[in-house]
Amino acid sequence: MVVIHNNESNSFEQVIDVLIRATGCDVQEAYIETWEAHTYGKAPVHFAGREECDAAATLIGSIGVKTEVRPEWND
Repeated sequence: MVVIHNNESNSFEQVIDVLIRATGCDVQEAYIETWEAHTYGKAPVHFAGREECDAAATLIGSIGVKTEVRPEWND
């Protein structure tokens, strides 16, 4: 999964836009995920295989949002 972290550099609009482009989600989902990261410090934003998550994280990270790709569950 891809997790994003809050920062003080990007606007809500920037993060919403990049989440839509990187994950294919709709505006409402992107807004909720952005709000969650802003409110709680981080938010899961995409669940897929490693390659797809790496690609999404790279695109999200290109605007300066810290991301991490990790398993959804710890084994």
